[in-house]
Amino acid sequence: MSSRLPPRSAASDPYLHTRRLTSRDRLLLSWLAEHYLLSTHQVTKALFPSGRSARLRLTTLHRIQALDRFVDTTAAASNQYLYALGPLGLLLHRDAYHDPDTPAAKPPRSSRDRANRIVGSRKLRHLLGVNEFFTDLYAHTRTHPHARLERWWSEQHATAAYGAAGVQPDGHGVWTVGDTTVGFFLEYDNGTEPLGRLLAKLRAYERVTHFGPRYPILFRVPSPGRERNLLHALTDAPATLPMATAVHGTDPAGPVWTLASEPGWPRHLHELPSDHGPYTAMNPNRFVRRDPEPPTDQPHHTTP
Repeated sequence: MSSRLPPRSAASDPYLHTRRLTSRDRLLLSWLAEHYLLSTHQVTKALFPSGRSARLRLTTLHRIQALDRFVDTTAAASNQYLYALGPLGLLLHRDAYHDPDTPAAKPPRSSRDRANRIVGSRKLRHLLGVNEFFTDLYAHTRTHPHARLERWWSEQHATAAYGAAGVQPDGHGVWTVGDTTVGFFLEYDNGTEPLGRLLAKLRAYERVTHFGPRYPILFRVPSPGRERNLLHALTDAPATLPMATAVHGTDPAGPVWTLASEPGWPRHLHELPSDHGPYTAMNPNRFVRRDPEPPTDQPHHTTP
């Protein structure tokens, strides 16, 4: 009688395929745990050298159930997928955010239930726009070695950190170029609400400065006309925080930001005024640049 053990299967060991995950795969899964979904285009530009290599790897991750995917219906004649955590991805990120519309909702029964909530979200287009902003920044770091996206927080993460002041940013980040580090709050505008609603948010941001940082508020708007109107409205806004505007589709790391207080010339993101506040003053190394091991295609050979 042979004493040889039968081979393991994914059904008997749900963590079996974790040995096939590379550091780049794990980074992608961590993004999807916090930011819900990313498009093929966003994943490609942020993490891969070509569209072909991205599609091949994403297909593999889908087959081993690290990712779930569905057709992008936010744009006409779209031929790309949108990706969310699959069963394996959700096993590795049990604390993933699970409902973009109702953060306090009960956890999903499965990764498919979570994906259905994301696909059916009224914020789907908005989520993609916010994630486009941050994946553009991350992609910039791949060709600019002195730049680094130190922090990328989702709306839910940023609200948990700063919500005591009443703010609910669409995103929060910390961006470093060389020796300069700038924090920011993102307000991503699709032009679907009156400017008055954007201006009404400024009072809460001012309250953040009573206990935290003085980060610029970035208004990302859909058109030059919308930007002009917003800049005009911000001129009379009773706020002392830096406020800057830029239009969708421009490189967020580049010289595209117009300060409401000094609209004479556009600035790079790292040139905007920023104060990390008392917390960083007490912890001067909080945002010191540390270069982690870059994402690699080499798989990890350990299982949880």
